[in-house]
Formats: sequence, structure tokens, C-alpha cells
Amino acid sequence: MLHELLLALVGYTGDLIIDEREHQKSLGIHLHPDAAISGHRCFKLAPDISFIDPSERDLIERLIALGFYYRELDRFATKSRNLSWIRSGGVSLSPLDGASELSSHETESPSVYRRAIGNGLVEELSVYRSAVLQIEQKLLSETMPVLATVTQGLNKFFVILPPLYELVLEIERHDLRGGKLLNLLHKRFHCGVPELQACIQRLLWHGHQVLYNQLASWMVYGVLQDQHGEFFIRRQEDRDVEYGSFIPDTSDKLARLSADDKSSRDWHFGFHIFLDMLPEYIPMRTAESILFAGKSIRILRNPTPGFKFQDALYNQQKGKCSQKVHGSAGCDPFPKEPINGNMIGEEFLPQSEADKIETMLQELKESLEFHKRSFECSVESIRTVAASHLWQLVVVRADLNGHLKALKDYFLLAKGDFFQCFLEESRQLMRLPPRPSTAEAEITVPFQLAAIKTISEGDRYFSRVSLRMPSFGIPVKSSQVDLSNASSETPLDGWDGIALEYFVDWPLTAVLYARSSLQVPYNFPVSAEAETNTNGIGEIMGIYVIESQWKVLQSHIQNSQDFTELVGLHQEYLSALISQSFLDIGSVSRILGSIMVLCLQFCWNIENQDSSEKTSELERITEEFNKKSNSLYTILRSSRLSGSQRAPFLRRFLLRMNFNSFFEATARGVLNVVRPRPSVPVSNQQTSI
Repeated sequence: MLHELLLALVGYTGDLIIDEREHQKSLGIHLHPDAAISGHRCFKLAPDISFIDPSERDLIERLIALGFYYRELDRFATKSRNLSWIRSGGVSLSPLDGASELSSHETESPSVYRRAIGNGLVEELSVYRSAVLQIEQKLLSETMPVLATVTQGLNKFFVILPPLYELVLEIERHDLRGGKLLNLLHKRFHCGVPELQACIQRLLWHGHQVLYNQLASWMVYGVLQDQHGEFFIRRQEDRDVEYGSFIPDTSDKLARLSADDKSSRDWHFGFHIFLDMLPEYIPMRTAESILFAGKSIRILRNPTPGFKFQDALYNQQKGKCSQKVHGSAGCDPFPKEPINGNMIGEEFLPQSEADKIETMLQELKESLEFHKRSFECSVESIRTVAASHLWQLVVVRADLNGHLKALKDYFLLAKGDFFQCFLEESRQLMRLPPRPSTAEAEITVPFQLAAIKTISEGDRYFSRVSLRMPSFGIPVKSSQVDLSNASSETPLDGWDGIALEYFVDWPLTAVLYARSSLQVPYNFPVSAEAETNTNGIGEIMGIYVIESQWKVLQSHIQNSQDFTELVGLHQEYLSALISQSFLDIGSVSRILGSIMVLCLQFCWNIENQDSSEKTSELERITEEFNKKSNSLYTILRSSRLSGSQRAPFLRRFLLRMNFNSFFEATARGVLNVVRPRPSVPVSNQQTSI
């Protein structure tokens, strides 16, 4: 009886102590497959035993329940630690053939987290086996009460094995793995029973070892090591990209990415946070930092071949420049030594920095407890390291400032002389309707001529600028048509399809939109006039908005050393340009467009209409212009806008627009405001505005 009891305590039944499920199966009773993971304890004393009194029977059955829990936990650990899926091509069949109807036919998906938990269970079960062995040795060497000795030796396991069995049941029933499994362990850790708490803490430690290995692979090497889909960072499959419904123009940006620009696609759309596998005790902001750090390391460790060559050549040129000026720092605000192109990938992320990141993760990994605060601080430190080196790559190596200046020069018309020259060179061509098949080539000729006349050879950014003339989707009309019926929402003529394109290569695509080129439609007559006009709206937009915000951006870039902050500053710059130019107010932008159309109509009539038709048409244009301009002034003076955040620059705009009170007076007349108003000196009126 003693040996039957000891064997049952380690999961082996016999004649006196039986497994109810196996006994029923031998009698031909069919069991439901779910019975294999049911919570019913199935180790019992054989029903035909009559020499044991009821009190001892209850005590024995309570003891052998530990044997049942041990066996089930051992089965789970063995199944979780099974590596047969490696030989079977990724599919793991249960190694417990014949153990139960469920496990004999079950196909398990492999899980490194379950394997880690299985390793932890093996540790705990080895302690239990050692306790059973000590009991056996004590009973064989001394004459002692059997049941009392066994109960005393295994007493602490009554608060450990049953909860662990319940834990295993929940894992199998809900097929928990990855972050979901860590969540369950984290919740069960807060139990109030010191012995059980220490046990679950050890299981959680094993689970975190897998997590730290995945974090190290991602944040040290930029490699996503997640063969079974258990990490909370995942690669974004193309079929899962549904950004278009909630991020404006993202689908279009994705479509415009060049096929070979894998690095840019990976940065913007390649990876995402999978919330189902994110442990609840890891904040979202920390997960985002982990995502950013890994993507940054991928860029720093994998520069494109073209950029490696360009950077090495550029540094060699800088080195020669430094020699010419005898060590002067005047050539480059960020002086660099010439380097070998083969070593450039390592220079972007020095090995010492990678070792620093790995050391921080190793310290977390070696800690016996998971400290949330320490984890978050380490992740933030790693993010800072990655962001600093990415800033160095984008701002210094890739010359972000130079490209931003070029975008300002060409897209915001800072090079007014170039565009003025281009308009003069293309004037005769634009008087004729564009030919879809040759329009782009034809308009490129005056564009290049204007560049030769106005742009110096030292401008190495102009080569990235080009004109595009789509041959579809643009109504082709002659410029010599009646413009009286044209609206601001439709093209005036076929040349309105002209667009400026600026080629952006790696790694600048991480900042300057999510595509390899920037393409913006441009109405050159309107835009060039707005920039070169020194007395009107063009001066306000060009000086007060563009130049002031440009200086703010430059100041912030010089004071920043963090890539994340840099991206935010660039977005603030773009938002300020849009907001302070009123492009985000539909009613204002539509009226401005209509006013520009009227200006073009006015010019057309002056140049082309005969005197008999000119007077009536000019009267119509004048009347329409007054209505539009008064409507614009009324909208800008509305309380909704004056009370918004744009109030300061709105006041400056109105001051320049209404400097002689003309619009204010005409707006009152159009609105039939007949209430007399005392005359106020011009200076006072301006002050009140």
C-alpha cells in the first residue's frame, strides 16, 4: 500500500489507486474529448477496497489528488517543451499519444512562451518529486505513521499544485500564448499566498526571458524574431493595410512608393503594434517606443547601397574642403571625416552603442522580478539612443536642412527670379493648348532655360526638381477661351495640370512624407504673382508666414538632437503654413481661388477683348470681385475666427488687407448696414483692428 501511494503521488496508478477515466474507458464508457482537460480529479481508491475506514479513505484521496495534479502538469510541460514541430515542418503533434483522447488527436501550434512556462513547471515539479523521494526515504528508514508523514511532507503543495493546474486548464481552454499568456500569469501573481506567488513569479520570469530575447533581437539588431506570431510587434501584411479609411492620403502615398524602396515601406507601413499580444502591464507609449527603436535600428544597420556611396563620396569632398581651408570649420556646420563606404553601416550605429542597448536589456533579463518602472526607463533610454543616431543620420548625413531649403525655394517660390524667368520663357507656349503626348517635354525646355539663367551650378538640389504634366484627367482647353464662366473648382486650361516633383531618397523619406517623391500641382501664374508682388497678399503670405515659420523651424532643428522631436517639429511647421495661410478653411480657400480666377479673367479681357465688349465684361468682373472680396473680409472678421488660435496672424493679415478701411466700408455697404458710424482717423481704425 505504501508503494502504491508513493507511485500515485508521482502520477502512476495501479490496482489500489486507479484513474477513473481509464477505468471507465476499460468498461466501454465513452468519454467526451473535453474530459481530458476537465477540472474533475480522477485519481481514486479502487471501489472494492474494504479494509480502509472512511476517514483514512478521505485523507488518502486528498493526498493522491496531488498525484493527479502532478501528472497533468507534467503532461502540459512535456507537450509544451516538445520540439518535434522542428522536424515536422512547423506542426507539432502531441507527444502524449495514448494519454487521452484529446491529446492523441490534437495538433498543437508551437509556442515559445508555452515552452518557457513548461520549463518553469519542470523546475517546480522537480521540487515536488524531491519531497516525495524524501518521504519515501524517511518511511523506509524509520517506523513512522505513513499518512501523517506524507501529509506533513507535502502540505505546502496543497496551495501550489491545484492553482497551477487551474492555470494550465485556462491556458489550454483559451489557447493562450504570447502576451495573453503573460497577462494571465501577471494576474495570477497577485494572489496573496506567498508560496504560490513565488512559484508564479518564477513562471513569469521564464516567460519574460522570451520577451527580452525578442526585444533584444528587435532593438539591438532590428530583426523581428517571432516565428509563431506571439510578439506584440508584427509585420504589416499588404492585405491588412486599411489606412485609407482613417489616415488621409495614406493609401495614395503607399501606392507611390517605388517598388525597390523597401526601407521606406518598412518605416511607414512595415510594422505595427498588435494589441492582442501586448501585455496589459506594458503601457501603449512604451510599446510605441519599442516599435520606433526597432524601426530606427533597422534603418541605421541597413543603409541603402546608393546612400552608402553618396555619403562616402560627400564625406571625401568635405575632407578635401577642410584641407583647403586649413582646418576651418566654415565648410560644414557638422564637420565629418572622410570614411570608408564599407564601414558606413557600422558608423551609423557604432558597436559601442549597440552594446549599450544590449547591456540594458540584459540587466532587465537577469532581474528575478519584473519592475515596471525600470522596464519603462530602459526602453525610453534605448529609444533616445536610437532617435539620437537617426537624427544624426537624417539631419547631418542626409543634409535634411539643405533639402528643406530646396523645398522652400521651389515649392514655396522663395526663388522668385527663377519662376519669373520661367513664366517669361514659357509665355508663348502657354498661350497654346497643351498637346498631351508632348506637353511635358515642351514645358521642360523653358523650365531648364530658366534654371540656366537664374540658378548657379553650385545648387545641387535643382537636379531633384522636375516638372510633370499628366496626360490624363486634365481637361485640355486653349488659353484663348472665354473665361467668364470658369469656376475656381475647375481648371482654367490644360496647363493647370503642371506639377512640381521633388525626388526624395532614403533616409529622408522617414521625414518628408511616405513616398520617394513629392508631387504638388501648381498654378504658376497665380503662385508666381503671389510671391513676387511686394505690396499685396503675396508679401504677407511670403514674409509673415513662410519666412517667420522657416526661422522657427531652423531654430528648433539646431536645438534638437532627437529624431522623434524633429518629425514633430516638421509637422508643426507644415501645420503652421497651412493654418496661417488659411488653406484649412474651405470657405476662405474657395473664395481666394475665385478671386484669382477673376484676376486672370481681367488680364485676359484687357489683352484680348475689343473696346465694344470690354466695358460690359469689366463691369461684370468688377461687381463679382467686390462681392467675393467683401465676402472674404466678412468671413475673416467673424467671431469664430477672431476667437480661435489663429487670431494673432489673422489680425496682421486684416491690417494689411484693410489698411485704408476700404474693405470695411464696402462690406458695410454690401450688407446694407445703414447705421451711421462716426468717422475715425485711419491710425485709430488700424489700431482697433
